[in-house]
Amino acid sequence: MQHHVLSESTKPGSLTHAGTAPQLKAMPEIKPFKPEYQSAIEALVLPIQQFEFGVGITREEQPDLLNIAQTFQQGKGNFWVAINAGQIIGCIGLVDMGNDQAALKKMFVHKDFRGKGSGISTRLIDTAKKWCIAHGIKTIFLGTVAQMIAAHRFYEKNGFKQLAVSELPSQFPLVHVDTVFYRCDLIEN
Repeated sequence: MQHHVLSESTKPGSLTHAGTAPQLKAMPEIKPFKPEYQSAIEALVLPIQQFEFGVGITREEQPDLLNIAQTFQQGKGNFWVAINAGQIIGCIGLVDMGNDQAALKKMFVHKDFRGKGSGISTRLIDTAKKWCIAHGIKTIFLGTVAQMIAAHRFYEKNGFKQLAVSELPSQFPLVHVDTVFYRCDLIEN
């Protein structure tokens, strides 16, 4: 897999490629989405979905991926990226569903940065949860695919409980490939 590196010397949206395996900086940054991150996010998400996990979904079947600002950065929603040495290595988004509820979508971390050692997944989910609490969102829902077993364990360790599709709110943005669903009720401390 090619690693896409954001470069200050390139136009917004253009990328350069790094030919070596990535190294984790001491503290990768978590930043809100900006339009210049669009192509790097797609370059992260699509290979994970299509090649790593064999999910039968195309770029065009994901309007949320094609329109991040319009989908996620509305109402109480938002979208963040994890950046290491100028490279987008992870992302997570919240869609405001109304009724103090949000849908967690597009949580992806490059395979070289997954696991307890990097802490990127935890930092992304913590960022989303803190945002929810600060903005009065009481419940987060999400959908995922059956083959992402490690993601299921991660969500469960982070307070998510599995539920049936019939238990989702009617405004939940269903994706045709999702077969496993979760809910997390947030408690303010």
